[in-house]
Amino acid sequence: MNFLRISKEALSLAMAYVGVLVGAGLSSGQDMLQYFLSFGKIGLVGVVLLGVLNVVFGRIIVTLGSHYQSSNHQEVLEQIAHPVINRIIDITLIISCFVVGFVMVAGAGANLQQQFGLPSWLGALFCSLLVIVIAFLDFDKITRVLGVFTPVIVVMILAVTGYTFIGKSYDYEALDLVAGTMQPVMPNVWLAVVNYFALCAMNGVSMAFVLGGSVVRIGDAEKGGALGGTIIGVIVTCAAMTLFANLDKIKDAEIPMLMIVNHIHPAFAFVYAVVIFALIFNTAFSLYYATACRFAGDDLGKKRKILIGITALGYVCSFGGFTTLVSYMYPLLGYMGILLLVVLTVAWFEERENIVREKFLRRKMMRLLFRKYDDDYEFTAKHKKDFHKLGEMSAADTEGLKQDIKSYVKDVVENTDDLQTYAEENLSMKGSPLKKEEKNSK
Repeated sequence: MNFLRISKEALSLAMAYVGVLVGAGLSSGQDMLQYFLSFGKIGLVGVVLLGVLNVVFGRIIVTLGSHYQSSNHQEVLEQIAHPVINRIIDITLIISCFVVGFVMVAGAGANLQQQFGLPSWLGALFCSLLVIVIAFLDFDKITRVLGVFTPVIVVMILAVTGYTFIGKSYDYEALDLVAGTMQPVMPNVWLAVVNYFALCAMNGVSMAFVLGGSVVRIGDAEKGGALGGTIIGVIVTCAAMTLFANLDKIKDAEIPMLMIVNHIHPAFAFVYAVVIFALIFNTAFSLYYATACRFAGDDLGKKRKILIGITALGYVCSFGGFTTLVSYMYPLLGYMGILLLVVLTVAWFEERENIVREKFLRRKMMRLLFRKYDDDYEFTAKHKKDFHKLGEMSAADTEGLKQDIKSYVKDVVENTDDLQTYAEENLSMKGSPLKKEEKNSK
């Protein structure tokens, strides 16, 4: 995976993907405490494994979304799972999205209460109202909103990690003893890795499918998903190391990372609290929005009405308290998510050849359409017929895919002087399975 040549679309997708998954738990540190650091030093090994899973499945989930050009999780699950399993996962995802959504809202209240002394109900209400307001923006703007705070939290967590370790040392044996006084939510760290990642997948898969479906180039989806997973892996590892070094001070805090940054500088803590709130909002919005998409499809008016109803109900449920909700609801949802991981893994291996074929099919459609705008080439009736035929061969909706490709090509034409050079560099047909198919059909 060559990240040095990553496109703007893939980078934007990666930032949005991180924004979806890095919510109240990861950026606040509460999830890390309960799932991993309560096991002591071995918990850090679990965090590293968690990062690896994020890279692997980040690529799988987003790519499947792009492959089927999905607008909701059901459009992918119908293709990759048995109807009975599909129904089970569908119901589980709906429940998970709603439950974790109101846990995020509770986290928003806890965050503003700890840093600014505001009543938790007021912070939760503000987050809920913001979810509703943002839902009235178009999807491109929503994607930008989801990704805008991601680089900020990456830099801030790296800065906190640097401040924690540069020129300092810690008694890790003593910290390990402190961890022994904490109550883990799982019986062992290895089950914690699987359970917590399954929970993350449950939280992120619906919106990740939608994000992937908004990207027409499968190569961009692959790179964006993998890069997003890599960034998440770096964030969680740095955050976990920082939390462990301060475990004796923060083990009982609702927002432990915020307590750490308050010891660095009040102004830094103010900014961090704002960023955590933004990431909490990102996750809450993504979960509620994906649920609304599931029930409303492409009906925008219905989608907004459902989202408002879900958000209002979620606000009421958020009064259970952030730490308590995490400790009880997350493990249950994690167990429910293991089936989803199995289905995604099987689908990836079964569909891999079809995904590669689809990638080259779309590249060929784009290259054909370039001829229409390039004065050095002709765009004949045969080329037009071939374009439509390729669209019919796609795994995605034919008309939707053709419109997406036309929009993509027009955007490239407006921003590129040499279309053929662009095609050779970004839409290479080398190794295309379509050539073998065409040869065999003759």
